[in-house]
Amino acid sequence: MLKVGEKLYEGKAKILYATEDPNLVVQYFKDDATAFNAQKRGTILGKGAVNNQISARLFQWLEQAGIPTHFVQQLSEREMLVKRLQIIPLEVTMRNITAGGMSRMLGIDEGLVLEPPVFEWHYKSDALGDPLINDDHILALALATAQELETIRRLSSKVNDTLKTYFAARRIDLVDFKLEFGRHPADSSRLGAGRQGQLLLGDEISPDTCRFWEQGTKKKLDKDRFRRDLGDVEAAYQEMLKRVVG
Repeated sequence: MLKVGEKLYEGKAKILYATEDPNLVVQYFKDDATAFNAQKRGTILGKGAVNNQISARLFQWLEQAGIPTHFVQQLSEREMLVKRLQIIPLEVTMRNITAGGMSRMLGIDEGLVLEPPVFEWHYKSDALGDPLINDDHILALALATAQELETIRRLSSKVNDTLKTYFAARRIDLVDFKLEFGRHPADSSRLGAGRQGQLLLGDEISPDTCRFWEQGTKKKLDKDRFRRDLGDVEAAYQEMLKRVVG
């Protein structure tokens, strides 16, 4: 059995622990909940276990669809073994239906179907509010190479197509979601000038990082219930676990 070592990093929703293999880490899911760049804080009982189990199932589903992820195996209710990544400081947001930040920024109603889906880059910075940026910003700041950006766009679109189909079969509309990617240096693929390591999908895919609306009722089954004080937060997470895993 792989030995768990020192704590490497603690974020808002997860803790990463070293293992005896320098290329593998344990990702532990917490019940802590934050919103609006951590301006709102709280606890959602059982959230960590739900998000871990949902993420494990979805990572496996994406791997079967040919999308490389950091997932190795689920270790326990709250822990998964993942490949160690150098996270690229960018968040991808894929939008299929208007909601949240896009509706506020553009002054448009929530619920408008977007054809084609909208792809966004956000610079990962809580202090700056994860601002919207474009390819030119990213290349000028040397956050990623042009080849990496092309690969991330292609993979993100494939993730979107795969998950939309998966959730539609479970009577859920995938409104929008965020993705993070990183470089896994143990892999041999080379990606552009001086960079080594395969690009892998990382982080998690869960009600924390996605907007899920029940088909027909448009009932929110994600962290918006916490953000907007809608109540029944734990029940919404449990419902998503049942639909994904049950």
